[in-house]
Amino acid sequence: MDLFGTAGIRGSVEHAVTPELAVAVGRAVGRTATGDVVVGRDGRTTGEGLASAVEAGVLSGGASVRRVGVVPTPALAFASQGRRGVMLTASHNPPGDNGIKCFVDGVEYDRDEEREIERGVADGADPVAWDAWGDRREESVLGAYRDAVVAYAENYGAPLAGLDIVVDCGNGMAALATPAVLRELGASVTTLHANVDGHFPGRGSKPTPDSLTHLRRFVADGDAALGIGHDGDADRIVIVDADGEVVHEDTVLAIVAERYVRASDAADPVVVTTPNASARIDERVDVAGGRVERVRLGALHEGIARVRAGEGTVAFAAEPWKHVHPAFGGWIDGVVSAAVIARFVASEGLDALRAPVTERPYRKVSVSCPDEAKTAAMERLRTTLPEAFPDATVDTDHGVRLERPDGSWVLVRPSGTEPYVRLYAESEAVDDLVATVEAVIEDAVEAVS
Repeated sequence: MDLFGTAGIRGSVEHAVTPELAVAVGRAVGRTATGDVVVGRDGRTTGEGLASAVEAGVLSGGASVRRVGVVPTPALAFASQGRRGVMLTASHNPPGDNGIKCFVDGVEYDRDEEREIERGVADGADPVAWDAWGDRREESVLGAYRDAVVAYAENYGAPLAGLDIVVDCGNGMAALATPAVLRELGASVTTLHANVDGHFPGRGSKPTPDSLTHLRRFVADGDAALGIGHDGDADRIVIVDADGEVVHEDTVLAIVAERYVRASDAADPVVVTTPNASARIDERVDVAGGRVERVRLGALHEGIARVRAGEGTVAFAAEPWKHVHPAFGGWIDGVVSAAVIARFVASEGLDALRAPVTERPYRKVSVSCPDEAKTAAMERLRTTLPEAFPDATVDTDHGVRLERPDGSWVLVRPSGTEPYVRLYAESEAVDDLVATVEAVIEDAVEAVS
């Protein structure tokens, strides 16, 4: 049974993330918990029912529930420190979806813990004895979380007094956190779509250049220094410049990574990122005196654990749009990113922050490949792609990633959900690079199909 994807369990509430599944997952969590389990949800219309189902499972699994209500996912993760947590959210998915994310001590479950939950669901464990059920209490976390974000952000950049910021909350959980945090830090904040509504009437819950049209136009027509867009549960962040243009997510990552590395007092500060992240990150981290390690998509927490197991220090961990601030906590947190980036902008200005970052053209392409041919195609590509680019450095830990002496790079990996091989490329001559790599992929697929 494979329930967990790269970001918890997620899908349609009618066919996948049903109340029956929520009870079973909750019971599996309850049976493995040694203390309380904190439960929260986002603003989706199905959240109340699914949260109640998870709570019933946790209680009947023998653990006690601490209900924190409607909160951003980062706030639930914050509340899970020292215990376990379950968040009901489908993040940026459509309103008819929902999902379940599990945390332990502020960190998402790793693969082993997810497999344990999957086995518990598959086994259909019965409730514990009637006198061993847990109890449920209400708990408040939002205020403490916001205060902690403010205190943390004050360690970086400059005060926000006089800085105008526009925040597009997308009718999601950011409405409960980001504007209040930025105002507490001194900014003048204008909000868009700042009422929580599980139908997402203002825009789609996934922040993209198209869905952020209102934000981009508002910023371009006004005097704001920057715009901030969030997804449905406030773990993702998108930055918009004063001209209303979306700043590339890898540029944002490189800016923050460089400054965290410079601020670190570790002898060997590490930035953990994913194979699809740009070489511009490596360039800025190297300049700052750190190094980059990559981990599979959706597994930043595993990469952090791996570096720490080797007695290394993680200064920052991120994949495009999603950032972990290790000195604050082990979870993805768009609210902290909003506060820290705003203070960097207040200190240096967004144009100055971007200036040293080399922004090469970027492309993402999907090449058709039957699911049953993916393994053989990727095995072939581990040989044929390096042969096509003999000057490249090759990494095959997470697909095939080629880094060339001119700073361009390519990543080829199989899709985990669709019949495609994904191609990511960044180069000053990106169209030529994509054409060459796409031809090599097509040859490999044809040879094994």
